[in-house]
Amino acid sequence: MDVFQSMSVFVQVVESGSMTAAARQCEMSTTMVGNHLKALEQRLGISLLQRTTRRQNLTEFGVQYYRRCIEVLGLVADSDRLAEQAQSLPAGTLRITAPPAFGAERLAPMLSDFVQQCPQVKLEVVLSNQVMDLLEHGFDAAIRLGNPETSNLIARPLQDYTLTICASPDYLRRHGTPMNANDLRRHNCLAFAYPAGDEWRASGKLWKLTGPEGVMEIPVSGPMTVNSTQALRQAAVAGMGVAMLPDVLIRDDLLAGRLVPFLQDYQPPSRPMFLMYAQDRYRLPKVRHFVEFALAAWGK
Repeated sequence: MDVFQSMSVFVQVVESGSMTAAARQCEMSTTMVGNHLKALEQRLGISLLQRTTRRQNLTEFGVQYYRRCIEVLGLVADSDRLAEQAQSLPAGTLRITAPPAFGAERLAPMLSDFVQQCPQVKLEVVLSNQVMDLLEHGFDAAIRLGNPETSNLIARPLQDYTLTICASPDYLRRHGTPMNANDLRRHNCLAFAYPAGDEWRASGKLWKLTGPEGVMEIPVSGPMTVNSTQALRQAAVAGMGVAMLPDVLIRDDLLAGRLVPFLQDYQPPSRPMFLMYAQDRYRLPKVRHFVEFALAAWGK
C-alpha cells in the first residue's frame, strides 16, 4: 500500500476517534481502513493503537508517530503546491533566437511588456540569420524567415516579412526617381548578401517584383553588397543607392523622410515568418506564455 495514504488514514483515525468515522471521511470501507493501519504497523514493527471492543487509544509510540505524520503530510502538501506553482507560473531562463532586423526592431521593444507580465523569467536573445538547431543550441523558441523544413518542431505562422524599395532624398535628387521597374537597371542598387543555402541568395543580383506587367525579374548592380540589413539601411540613408529593405527596419526612416519609397505599384516578394518551438517545451509555463505573447503581437 502507498505509505503516504496509509499515514493519512492513520491521522484520520486518530482525529475522528474511530475507524468507522475515518472510513466515512476517507470514503473507503472500515475493512480498508483496518488494512492501512495493519500495513503501517507491519512496516514499523510496532503497534500504533491499543484496541478494545469499546475504544482505541494511541500507544506511546503512536503519539510520537502521529505527530511526525502531521509534519510529513504537511511537507507532502507543500511539495504538491510547489509543483502546481511550477506548472502555472512562468520562471527561469527563456532562450530565443530571431532574425537581426526583426529581433532588433520588433522583438526587443516588445520584450519589455513580456518581462512585466512574467517577472520571474530571464531572457537570452540571440539575433542571427543562421538557422540553428533549437535542441542542440538550447533554444526554447525561434522566429524564422521562410517556409520551415519538415521537422518535429511546431511551426506557428506569423505576419509576413515584407520589403520596400527606397532611397534617400539626396540620392533621388542626384539620380532621379525610377518610374518603372526597368529603370532600376541603371541605378546604384545596394544588395543584401544572403547566407549560403538561403532560398533568396540569388536575389542579391536579381530583384523579383510583381507589378502591372506581372512578375518581373530585374537584374541590378551597385557599389555594395553586405550581409547586414542595418548596414544596408545606413548606406541607403547616406545616399549610396537604392535598397530593398525590411519594413520593420525602416518604418521610422520613412516617417521622418530619411528614406523615400517609390515603385509602389511593384511589390517586392514577401517572406513567410514562423514561430518555432518543440512540442515538449510548450508544457513549460515560460515557453507557453511566450508563444501566446508572440502570437498576440505578430500572429496572423
